[in-house]
Amino acid sequence: MEEYLTAKQVAGYLQVKPLTIYQWAREEKIPAIKIGRIWRFKKEAIDSFLEEQQSGKNSKI
Repeated sequence: MEEYLTAKQVAGYLQVKPLTIYQWAREEKIPAIKIGRIWRFKKEAIDSFLEEQQSGKNSKI
C-alpha cells in the first residue's frame, strides 16, 4: 500500500507553512489528491515535482 503524506508533513518537508500547502493544492500547483475532505500527497510525486521545477529553472537561464 502506498504511503500518503499530510499537508503538515509536506509543509515540513518543503519548509513552508501548512496553509501554503493547502493553497497550492487547491490551485493545483503541487500534485495532490483529496481523500474525503483531506488533502494527501505522495512523497514520490512531490519529489518528481521538485525535480521538474528545478530543471525548469535551470533551462531558463
